[in-house]
Amino acid sequence: MMANPQSPQKMTAEEYLEWEAKQEFRHEYIDGEILAMTGGSLPHNDIALNFYSALYPHVRQKGCRVNVSDVKVQDRKNSRYFYPDLVVSCDPDDLTARDFIQNPKVIVEVLSPGTANYDRTKKLKYYRQISSLQEYVLGDSEEIVVEVYRRGEGKMWLYYEYEVGEVITLESIEFECAIDLLYEGVSFEQALEDK
Repeated sequence: MMANPQSPQKMTAEEYLEWEAKQEFRHEYIDGEILAMTGGSLPHNDIALNFYSALYPHVRQKGCRVNVSDVKVQDRKNSRYFYPDLVVSCDPDDLTARDFIQNPKVIVEVLSPGTANYDRTKKLKYYRQISSLQEYVLGDSEEIVVEVYRRGEGKMWLYYEYEVGEVITLESIEFECAIDLLYEGVSFEQALEDK
């Protein structure tokens, strides 16, 4: 989903949570700024649902949970709240949480032309500050490509890119999946089909 600046007025985290609970549409909160979340395309939605379908049985066996885009992730260290396309947590507190996930292990964002730059730069910067996060996954909605940023030693993050025919690995949850399964049934732009 795409985030757009919403309100010039800044809010505290407490004000945001109270205000957000009354809103018809979702908004992320970054350091006092409110970002409206826009709808995604059908390929975006299909990819997110395919990820969820592949992850759900695997993470449930491991005693973890996976949630889709309507679940808020709270970065407690910095005053930020996000709505990732998918989030996996294995933390006992998150397994019984009712408001938001605080200790995500894996976050998945499906890229669109309008969000790709933001998700690869600012959002990557924000997410890697969440100490529990081990892997940040980006699925492209324009072509069959998945990128994985994996926490390394110290401040290092390792980068992996997967393409058609390859198997994606998420080490933190011992998950492997053929990339083709994540893109099953996804229709790309007519222009791409004509190539």
